[in-house]
Amino acid sequence: MRAPALADPARRASAAVIAIVVFVLAGVAAARSVRPPEARPAAAPAGEFSAGRAFQQVEAIATRPHPVGSAAQDEVRERLLTTLRGLGLSPEVQDAVSVQGAGLSSSAGGTGLAHVRNIVTVIPGTASTGRVFLVAHYDSVQTGPGGNDDAAGTSAILETARALLAGPRPRNDVVLVLTDGEEACLCGAKAFVDQHPLARDGGVVLNLEARGSSGPAIMFETTEKNSRLVDVYGSAPHPVGTSFAVEIYRLMPNDTDFTAFKDAGFAGLNAAYIDGAAIYHAPTDVPGVMDQDSLQHHGDNALALTRALGDRDLSTLTSGEDATYFPMPGGLVRYPGSLVWPFALLAVLAVAALAWLARRRGLITGRRLAAAAGLTLIPLLLAPVLAQALWLLLTLIRPGYAELPIDPYRPGWYRLAVLALTAAVLFGWFALFRRRVGPAALAVAGLGWLAALGVALAAVTPGGSYLAALPALAGAIAGIAAVHLPGWAQVAAVTAGGLVAVVILLPTVIMLFPALGLHLGAAGAFLAVLLGLALLPVIDLIHPAVSGQRGLAAARARRLGGLPALAAALAAIVLTVVGLSADRFDAEHPAPTQLMYALDADTNTARWISDEPRTQEWTSQYVSGDLHRVDDTLPSFGPEEVRTGTAQPASLPAPNLTLTADTRSGDTRTMRLRLTPQRQARLVTLHVAADSPVTSAVVGGREVPIGEPATDGPWGFGFVFHAPPPGGVEITLTVRAPGQVRFRAMDGSDGLTALPGFQPRPADVGAVGSHTSELLAVAKTYTL
Repeated sequence: MRAPALADPARRASAAVIAIVVFVLAGVAAARSVRPPEARPAAAPAGEFSAGRAFQQVEAIATRPHPVGSAAQDEVRERLLTTLRGLGLSPEVQDAVSVQGAGLSSSAGGTGLAHVRNIVTVIPGTASTGRVFLVAHYDSVQTGPGGNDDAAGTSAILETARALLAGPRPRNDVVLVLTDGEEACLCGAKAFVDQHPLARDGGVVLNLEARGSSGPAIMFETTEKNSRLVDVYGSAPHPVGTSFAVEIYRLMPNDTDFTAFKDAGFAGLNAAYIDGAAIYHAPTDVPGVMDQDSLQHHGDNALALTRALGDRDLSTLTSGEDATYFPMPGGLVRYPGSLVWPFALLAVLAVAALAWLARRRGLITGRRLAAAAGLTLIPLLLAPVLAQALWLLLTLIRPGYAELPIDPYRPGWYRLAVLALTAAVLFGWFALFRRRVGPAALAVAGLGWLAALGVALAAVTPGGSYLAALPALAGAIAGIAAVHLPGWAQVAAVTAGGLVAVVILLPTVIMLFPALGLHLGAAGAFLAVLLGLALLPVIDLIHPAVSGQRGLAAARARRLGGLPALAAALAAIVLTVVGLSADRFDAEHPAPTQLMYALDADTNTARWISDEPRTQEWTSQYVSGDLHRVDDTLPSFGPEEVRTGTAQPASLPAPNLTLTADTRSGDTRTMRLRLTPQRQARLVTLHVAADSPVTSAVVGGREVPIGEPATDGPWGFGFVFHAPPPGGVEITLTVRAPGQVRFRAMDGSDGLTALPGFQPRPADVGAVGSHTSELLAVAKTYTL
């Protein structure tokens, strides 16, 4: 697919420069399409969303950790109620106990419960056809103040409500739901959809989250049959989302408050900004690290969508299919899911037509095309493998990286290194084989793999098929046109085909890196290879012509052809070194460590526990490098292997378990129990011996599913109760055991600093942002 005129080196160089400039401009525009807007100051007009105003709420909410049930959470709740009343609303507190499927360790068979206090208020509509629910959680994890997760969502809802009330009232009711206990067990959202009267008739929910400190607010999850909802989202001022993300998220085990609404039959959208995830759930998630542009993006879209949904007939939102959609300069491209298979098959037919035409014109042979198809597997497999190898190398150099939730603090240099490494593989592969099988054969084979992947994705994850099918279709059409065109028109054709790939794939690569992190950098490398395969006709222009050279000239051409690969490889090395230099652990960016303490009140022995993948220097003073299970005495920790070390026993009271009523019938006992912590605990757990099967359970007045414990240890049914009331938790169990029953009770609090033998962390060493980090547990066995 090259006209004779382009065999001239000067013409090839000019064509390459022009095409590269066009691609760079298109790439900049595509990258800007997934950038958040600039934050507006606090003095912005009343009817607009202002990140400056919302950030004032963030600073007030995220002064310190405020997990469910804590005194700090009580203070946050009172502030939120005061703020809502100041807007002229009448908020209420939903005080409830809720049951959710995941506990402290779901692998141990632990069901999660919590005593939650949701904040609920309504902006009444003028002629409501249904309800629009704005949802965010106002609790934080116990290890961090939640400046982003989810003070961002909470403050965005407050500012959205203020802006709504500053203008005409919407047609539909708008319900603000600030949930409690999301971090513990998603129990606040579950309590609302199960128990609150406003949830009985369903509606449309917009959930606002954050899993980082920066980046665009991505709409990453929808309910099924989302076509009309996506149309509404496409009208937002800065729509950033892709149906591929929705498909991937549906396959993952992750949940947010949105899950409870989705499972209850609500329609809706779930959005979050996710870059800068090193602070996720950590003590470093303070207001000061927030990029207010991301908060502005959250709020702009939330306000626009609330107004759009608030003024339409919500009964018309039901759609019969999912949409395919993705960002591009100027907005959100979207089309019905029914077109996924037609586009995928058209791509296959177009590539087949291109191959036939290229063979007829003598540009390729069947044998060379078959060889090229096999050889194309090299970059498709090698680049992802090398991306993972780079991450392994980084974790060997900086062991603390393995404990970070998604990415290092400053991941940008490393992401560029992965892309440079991918480019080195692609350029090296192309330079090595273009003379053996021909550039046309490699280009057609690359498009063939894209088309094949488009069909595979259409079958498995339909919302992601566009990533491969549309670039393949555009590239094949451009190739067919190029075969019939002279020199410069040919360059224009293949450049136009490559532009489609740049606009479609580049934003996805940009979003995928923070979504999956460098520890899954292979995914970003794979998509980058797909982009490179779509651009092979243009990449060929930066290499000397294949034919017409012999001897020294041919050798020189081969050396020149290897220069792009060499330059990319050197860039990967330089970028990695710069990343290591720029991203160092310090007081503001501490190396995360994970440590827990467990006291066995039966034997008055204690141990330190850590689940670090590799023991770090600070943690090694407490635990050894050996891995083993601890669920024999700590069933809530599950069967996972952890590292332990001997600790000094502290003077801490164990939770108290008392039998208040006991009814026996044959080999069955119905036991009423009360589990009461004897210290300031944020959670209590109870497990029953495996040899005494539990057939029914009511905890805190809520029926608890029994299920099967996923551990082969000595303990069976169990639960974790977050934010237990001061008077304890009332439990009723029906147990198949005519005789005595053994129970293992545990409570958990935060803070290790007062324990004997604990050495304070240095300034550049921090605590990892996990739900068990810094846990102080006391356990005791009861036989009743």
